[in-house]
This record gives sequence, C-alpha cells and structure tokens, in this order.
Amino acid sequence: MRRFNPPKRQRGVAVIIALLLTTLAITIVASLFWQQQVQVRSIENQRLQLQMQWVLRGALDWAGLILREDAKYSSIDSLDEPWAVPLQDTRLDQYVDSSQGDANNAGAILSGGISDAQARYNLTNLCPRGIIKPAEVAAFAQLLSNARLNPALAQATANQMALAQQATVSTTPTLSTLSGPQPMNLTQVDDLLAVPGFTPEMLDRIRDFVIFLPVATPVNVNTAPAEVLAARINGLSLNAAIALVASRSTQSFQGITDVTQRLPANITLSPSDVSVMTNYFLVNSKVSMDRAELNVQALIARNGYYTNLVWVREQ
Repeated sequence: MRRFNPPKRQRGVAVIIALLLTTLAITIVASLFWQQQVQVRSIENQRLQLQMQWVLRGALDWAGLILREDAKYSSIDSLDEPWAVPLQDTRLDQYVDSSQGDANNAGAILSGGISDAQARYNLTNLCPRGIIKPAEVAAFAQLLSNARLNPALAQATANQMALAQQATVSTTPTLSTLSGPQPMNLTQVDDLLAVPGFTPEMLDRIRDFVIFLPVATPVNVNTAPAEVLAARINGLSLNAAIALVASRSTQSFQGITDVTQRLPANITLSPSDVSVMTNYFLVNSKVSMDRAELNVQALIARNGYYTNLVWVREQ
C-alpha cells in the first residue's frame, strides 16, 4: 500500500505556520509577563509613595511639637533656638520597612528644617481685603530695588491683587466681567508670573525674600535677612540693615525697644511692621526611599501653644 506524502510545498507552509504560532505564543507570554512586571512595579511605587507620605506626616507632627514647646519656654523667636536647627540626612531603615533588603540599598533617609515664614516680606500686606496700602507698596518696591529689579512691579502686583479680591467678593458680576478674562488671585510666589513684567528668573531672585501668608503680618527682626529689613523699616539703608543683622548674632532682640536702641536715631518703628515673635513657620522636608524621593513644603500656624497645618505642597 502506497503511503501518501504531502508535497514539499505543503510541508514548508506547515512549518512556517508552526513557527508563526510559536512566535505568537511567545509574544503573548512575554507581554503577559511584562504587564505583570509593570503592575508589580506600580504597586511598589504606590507603596513607596504612601510610606514617604506617612514619614513626612510624622515629620510635620514633630515640627509642630517643637514649635509648641518653644512657645512654652521662649517669648521671642530667633535663629539660635532649637526649632532653627536643620535636620541632616537621617537614616530611617530601622523604622521603615524597605522594599529591598540588600546591603547596598540606601534605605529611607529624612532631612529638612523649620524656617521663619515671617522672616520674609508678606505680600498679603499689599492689599488686605482688597484695599491697597501705599506704605506696603513702597516697602515691596524697596525690596525689589534691593534685588535689582524694577520697583514699579510692586504697584502692578498690588493692582492685580486688588482686582482679584474685588472680583471674588462681587456678588453681582456685570456683563463686562463675565465676558472678559478674570484676574488671577495670588496665593503663592509662583503666581507673581501672572503680573505683567515678572519672569521666572526674576522670581528666583526674590523667592527667598517674599511669601503669601493668610493674613497681614509683621517681619521678625530676629530672623529676617538684611534685604527684607531694609525694605520693611522705612529709612533703613541696606548697609545699616546688614549691621543690624550682625548685631543680633551676638544678642537676639528681646523687644521693639531693643531694636530701636540699635537703629540710627532718625528711624522709628511701628509694631505693625516688625516684631520679635513669629506665628507662621515653613517646614521643608525631603524623604528618600529606595529609588523614590519626595520633597514637601508646609506652612504651620502657631497661636500660643497651639499649631495647625495651613497648607502642604509637594515640590
């Protein structure tokens, strides 16, 4: 009996089909493994993110405790107090479970510090409740001049803030306000880019000198840099402000009278302009864990022996 042998061409097609099916199967399996790996990595990233957020929450609670304790034992706020000491890189391996147990893993590292938010000029002072304060505009203009920027931007900033606040409180908007662009309410330093004339490079030059706080506040003369003091204290030159900063390194200011005694005779102070105490503090924290890193800045308000978190921003 003769055995049927398929033509060589048919055998070649069968081999090709088998190879294609094998390739397809390998591709599907590889895709499934890849998707599984991506899902596992995503879960790990979420876990790392959650762990870092809990670490930073603990850091903020610790910062609040330090500030409350400081209020119990000190009537002033200066740079020689415990709250002003920065936290260097601190390993948290023994407290936070790491996703990798090898000896080369850097583990969890926390660093940061507390700074005085009232060491900066509070831009909220420019236009409280929609009313522009000319004296505050002059102070901000002087600060801009000290930073070698256009002082006219101070009035432009105040005008922007006034328009935004008036638009916010208006309960019967007119047709023109509905059809035209609405002014942007300024709540953080980067919002100054909405003011015509400001550029990112200009913001970098004044970023450490200005801030938006919830209410109008004085400047703390115990912590403010010379550029801010020269702007805040009317008639104080930058050189005199530098000398004032140098004098507090030896002895912190204990009150307004103490500040007045170290100023030139022709300068007077207002308690609404300067103070030796602070109610708002910035907490900068950074936590690194395995391959992830998270930077957070928070604003803490302190009222007597109580503290509360005003806002938290990831950077």
